[in-house]
Formats: sequence, structure tokens, C-alpha cells
Amino acid sequence: GSCRSSQECANDVENYCSGVILTSGAKYHDGTITYGGYSDWMVADEHFVVLILDNLPLDVAVPLLCAGISVYGPLRYYGLDKPSLHIGVVGLGGLGHLAMRFAKAVGTKVTVISTSPNKKKEAMEILGADSFLAAMGAMDSILDTVSAKHSLLPLLELLNKHGKLILVGAPTQAHELPAFPLLGGRKLVGGSVIGGMKETQEMLDFAAKHNVKPKIEVVAIDYVNTAIHGIEKTNVKYRFVIDIESTLKPSSN
Repeated sequence: GSCRSSQECANDVENYCSGVILTSGAKYHDGTITYGGYSDWMVADEHFVVLILDNLPLDVAVPLLCAGISVYGPLRYYGLDKPSLHIGVVGLGGLGHLAMRFAKAVGTKVTVISTSPNKKKEAMEILGADSFLAAMGAMDSILDTVSAKHSLLPLLELLNKHGKLILVGAPTQAHELPAFPLLGGRKLVGGSVIGGMKETQEMLDFAAKHNVKPKIEVVAIDYVNTAIHGIEKTNVKYRFVIDIESTLKPSSN
């Protein structure tokens, strides 16, 4: 996936979620900073805790709590979970590969749309995509997971009449939205971000039942800087997960 600074993300989230205290990188009521997954311990209201089933390993479940619900939510909300539909997924990164796996798990036909031809083999042979790229006017809906600025016009042209283009990536620069492709086919552009507790629990249960798991690389805390450079170079497939438990263990020296 793409890399954005923590300050950019924090500013965007603050604009959209005014009054919400985030679990990581936010200021609490007493002025202290929340550390989220980097905390030694934390207290949470039971209504904001999810159950992770035994057949879903914790290292695999972690990306599902962010990237997983980010793509599962719009699939459900916009009615894209019908086996009769043909869904396009833009970008085969941290969000995109999970969007593809969830879309396949609900039974849809999935086409991966990417500017990287070298990803075709992995998309089709390893992740199970039905096709790579597509003909114009072939798809019912498209999930756009790309966080870099890009043209929406080619994606709108891939949609059938009444098709839906759903944005889940978050570029720092505004998209240009052409009107005529929307008008001519009564097409819809929508968006989605994360999801509520009920939907997140539903997503985890679905992932456990249908074996929907992200591709991850577990790294130690002292590898984090190297990992960040790897993200900047898009050299990760597709999520780094930090092994906090081993980091907290007392040294034997």
C-alpha cells in the first residue's frame, strides 16, 4: 500500500471524527497521549471490545481490525455482496488484497485493476482473482483502495449503467470527478471508512468462517524503521505486524 505521514492521517481523522478520542496518537481527557497497540495495557468498555475466534490467529486478526473492516463494510453497506455481481478492486495492496478476498468469499466475480502488470500472476494464481484489468462497461461495482491521487474517469468507464464506484483509499490530494460518465449511466460515487462495532464483529466472524486472512509479515520492534522504508518503496506483501509480545519479554542477558 501507500505510505502517509502519521500527522496527515491524524489531521484527516480529526476533521471527520471531531470529539472522538482515538486509541492511538490522540490526547485523552487528562492530557495524556493514547498509545493503542503500543501500550503495556489498556482499559476498554466492553461494548468496544470484539471477540476473536480461536481459529483466527491474533497476528492475522490485527490487519482485519483496520484494513479488513475498511473493505468489508462497503461491500455490505452498498450491497456489493451478491454472488451475481462483477466487482472490480483497484490496487492490490494492504486494502486491495483483502477487498479481493472478501469479495470472492461472498461469491462475486472479481477483477483486479492495477497499473502493475507484474501483479497479474499473484492476483490470479495465488489470490484467486477471476481476471486482471477489464473491458469497458463490464463491472457492476468497483472498490477503489488506492491512497495516491489518480484519475477516476477510467474507473467510471469500466462500470455498467447504475454501477457504483466506492472509495476506501484516502489520498491527500482531491480527486477530480467528471460529471458526464455519472450522468449518462446514472452511476454512483460513494465512500466508506472503517466500521462500527457490530459490523466489525460480523466481519471477524465471517473471516474466521470463510478463512479470509491477510498476507502478513511479522517483524520485531527494532525492525520498524526498515519496515517503514519498505512501505515507502511498496516492498511489502501486504501488511507488517509488529510482535509486541516478544518485545515486552524480559531480556535473558
